Amino acid sequence: MKRINEFRKLLGVTKDAELKDLKTIYRNMMKDCHPDKFFDNAELKEQAELRSKEIIEAYHFLVSIAPETIEQTQAEYNQTLTTAGISDYNYEKSVLKVTFTDGNVYEYFGVPRNIYIKLVNSDSCARFIRRHISESYVYRSISKRVTA
Repeated sequence: MKRINEFRKLLGVTKDAELKDLKTIYRNMMKDCHPDKFFDNAELKEQAELRSKEIIEAYHFLVSIAPETIEQTQAEYNQTLTTAGISDYNYEKSVLKVTFTDGNVYEYFGVPRNIYIKLVNSDSCARFIRRHISESYVYRSISKRVTA
């Protein structure tokens, strides 16, 4: 959750920001700090490059957890939850990264350590994630299966 809040603060948006608002804010910020604006000053250009990378990362991250994005990918997410098993999971700093057997990978944010311990000790990780994690925490897809 800390990462989410930092990105929202960087772009100056709330959790209720819509995709079109994010896009407008992103474009305006990039106009102001685009490295090409500072072609004659190497130091300012380097600062602008760092700032623009931060803005790009924040924008893409916030788009990936936006309600509109979640709604668009809900069918695929539900299919993964109901048909795929868990091939791997990793927990670090309240972020649970789950790799499903169908190749999809999701990150869940703000997962408390005690919930992670219950996951580890559960009889079925997939069932535990469906019941206690999938709809309770902010998530995003970080990798999608490749379909031929």
